[in-house]
Amino acid sequence: MAAPSPQLPSSSSMPRPELLRSGTDLASINSTATSSSTSASNSVSAAATARRTSLSSFPPARSESQLSLSQLVMRGAARSPNFQPQTAGMHSHSHGHGHNSSISHSIGSHGHSYSQPHGFDVFDSGSKPASQHSSLEPPARRYNNMDSYPPRRLKSQYPRGSTENHVEYILVASFDIDRGPVMEHQYPVAITGDEHMLAELMLPDQAHMRNQDWTIFFLHKDISQEEEEAEKKAKERRRRRRQRRRIRAAGIISEEDEDANQDEDDEDGLDDEEDYDEDNYDDDSDESETEPEGGEGPPLIYVLNLVNTKQDKTVRRGAVVKAMSICTRHPFLHIYKPLLLLALEEYFKSPVPETLALLYDAVNAMDLSLMPRLTVMERHLLQASDNKDLFVEKFEQMIQMRMAEDRRQQQQNYPQQQQQQTPQLMSPDMSGDVLSTPPRTANGGVSRAGTKASLEGSTAYSVPRDTHEFESKVMYKGIPIPIKVPVAMMPESVGDFSIVKLIQNFSAVHAKSPTTYVPHAHLTTSGPNTHPIIVLANALLTQKRVIFLGHNMPSGDVAEAVLAACALASGGVLRGFTRHAFPYTDLTKIDDLLNVPGFIAGVTNPTFEMHPEWWDVLCDLPSGKIKISSKIEPAAATEGHLYFQQHNPAYAPLINHYQTTASAVNDYTGDVAFMNEMLKAVNSRAGERAVRAKWREWVGKFTRIAAAFEEAVYGASALYIGGDDNEPPAMPGLGGHGYVWADEVSKYKEMAGNVMRIEGWRNTRSYYSFIQDLAQLYAVRPLKNIDLHHMHDRLRTQRLTPSQSKDLYLAFAKTIFTYDEICLLLSVAPESHAGLFYLALGLFHKDRDVRTRMADLLERISEHEAGRHWWAALGRFEKLAFQRIKREQEAEMRARLEKEGLTPDMILERRIS
Repeated sequence: MAAPSPQLPSSSSMPRPELLRSGTDLASINSTATSSSTSASNSVSAAATARRTSLSSFPPARSESQLSLSQLVMRGAARSPNFQPQTAGMHSHSHGHGHNSSISHSIGSHGHSYSQPHGFDVFDSGSKPASQHSSLEPPARRYNNMDSYPPRRLKSQYPRGSTENHVEYILVASFDIDRGPVMEHQYPVAITGDEHMLAELMLPDQAHMRNQDWTIFFLHKDISQEEEEAEKKAKERRRRRRQRRRIRAAGIISEEDEDANQDEDDEDGLDDEEDYDEDNYDDDSDESETEPEGGEGPPLIYVLNLVNTKQDKTVRRGAVVKAMSICTRHPFLHIYKPLLLLALEEYFKSPVPETLALLYDAVNAMDLSLMPRLTVMERHLLQASDNKDLFVEKFEQMIQMRMAEDRRQQQQNYPQQQQQQTPQLMSPDMSGDVLSTPPRTANGGVSRAGTKASLEGSTAYSVPRDTHEFESKVMYKGIPIPIKVPVAMMPESVGDFSIVKLIQNFSAVHAKSPTTYVPHAHLTTSGPNTHPIIVLANALLTQKRVIFLGHNMPSGDVAEAVLAACALASGGVLRGFTRHAFPYTDLTKIDDLLNVPGFIAGVTNPTFEMHPEWWDVLCDLPSGKIKISSKIEPAAATEGHLYFQQHNPAYAPLINHYQTTASAVNDYTGDVAFMNEMLKAVNSRAGERAVRAKWREWVGKFTRIAAAFEEAVYGASALYIGGDDNEPPAMPGLGGHGYVWADEVSKYKEMAGNVMRIEGWRNTRSYYSFIQDLAQLYAVRPLKNIDLHHMHDRLRTQRLTPSQSKDLYLAFAKTIFTYDEICLLLSVAPESHAGLFYLALGLFHKDRDVRTRMADLLERISEHEAGRHWWAALGRFEKLAFQRIKREQEAEMRARLEKEGLTPDMILERRIS
């Protein structure tokens, strides 16, 4: 995956260190990881060859003289926000925006909808200069072929009829005074493994001292042979579909091939309609919707455990202690808490397997089929946004698809004479609610759950009030239990934790009396007074052994801190933390714990604090202090460290800044400023989602700085997959990649401040998993060899000349067309960082062509499902400039029409005919 390092000139006093290859045996670092380096390398090589066609490969464009005036008018009018031709047979409903344009969603025969793209074309960089009428001139060529991006079929995260259960096992354990923790029941079947150890995990230390306690722990379950075979068949089927589509597109498929394909589809159990759907929709949709696994092996089984103590003087110890656990592969296991409370209470009354069966059937009957499956980029946008309407259109589309499916089912089940009556049928997921046509709001959409329109309409289907959560219910013993399921979960996010709470816990004491640490190159990156949260983040990034101690605290609080720390270090970007985390463990398992490199464990026994050889960093929750072990191994000097030090002597002293208190003042890493901003956000009650977004940005920035460091030291970076910078870009603004600094001095200062942290991270599980994730994401990324993040950062941070900014603005305008490309652009311009502000500055560029093209780009963004929210957040000043440019375009077009003696109606009639 990493490119080989070029040789340094012989004059160099020190050879360039060799770049670590991604094929390094991960088993030597992670004993529990699955060996997948071969497949990862293959995926990278395949991704590297799938380069986007350059502009030079397109046929020459037609000149303006070759196009009729009617073609010019239709192209210009199609971009006009006031030009909305209505043709017969078109059915659409619009959503209000902040301007005159609207979004149209057409429901096809299969019940899916998608945005109809405009025919936006772009000028070639080598075409003639733009005249004063450039907004009406014919585009020379399009950068992206719209036909190469077929509409992605909207799917459910958990389809109806799926064989996958929400909950796989339900366990019950109790404490016996003679035998200790005992497993009483396992339903529906017993879990293989050490049953006694499982019972010990379910009954934590001092559980009898509290009436109720929650714990979370993970189980590693090997994938079954049936599941492995099914996955192989699915991969082979997707490969055949891709090959068939390529052959069909080339027009070389024969009748014999069609017959062979039909036989293969018959073996797969596909009918003609399914085969048509699979062949005509994006074959990469599954990959683009699935979060990369990073070669970590089969999914974990997450266990939510509830312990209850009932006082009973008739028993020997005066109390009965029982625990019930729900085992699921879903990381949002916290949604089952109310059900566990009811079920365990019922089990105390009736301790029989039938009680477990009742809970098992109830939770697995929960219907989540109307929750849409989002792509990776869509999930990133939803996670970083506080907008409660983001992607609400997808929920509406899911409801429309369900209603169409119900109508087809009704026509099959009812006689012809009953079909003419008002359709009334039972919805299988709403427990007897009568399905009727959902009420429409003023803009034609489906009603919002909990609103007056929804209640008065008595409909079974309604979109959620907040698209971040899908609202469902579980019928348990005739009681409807409301459930809110997160629509988009960040990687390494398990349960319902709070990063805000974690930051507050360790910041309060540090603010009153700052902790002075013994300097460590990997941990104290801001000197001896490094903020404890930064020490914790550095420890997790560099794979140190971390223990959270909560003496006399509920084990649930300790487990929550462990899960919050995993999410903090991951930032939704990195992996490898939760798989080696132990949210709760005890002293009896210390030998197994010490065999896991870089573990993250939660304990309540104070004995751990007395053994600094067991841990590298200890987080004492009651006192709010973080300690560095006196037995921690010092950071070893690396080739990359020595090479950077020798070839950059002016910045060599900054590498050892972690030893001095002055580093906190100079803040070469930027951590001091970041923590000040973070604490300001926490104190101003910015919210959990905003805090997580900031940490995601911090981790993303660190990985980009690490990539720049590798390129500077090793000649190439395993963290960057893209084109060669030595090759000329397709257009001037597309050159360059990676993190952007204001100047070279700032660049080398920040790299020097991060040298030891980067070198400590480069030999960890999360580093290798991140490389594999990048390869998988590159394969589904809509724009290859183009770093939009780099381009946007240049607009945001650097002082550009008018010519440089022109190149960047035109590159954006000529590159961003499709739905996925706009999603990618929005992900690098989040709402929390001014959104579209820096792009909208192009509306004020002195070059007229730049202004008109940026207006067209912003119009495309405003018609995007997510982009319309970014557009709504723009200031009125930018919107007025946009409207002024559009008015100028329309006036110009009208003048040309009058000169030719034509009217828009005449052009439209000619176009329709």
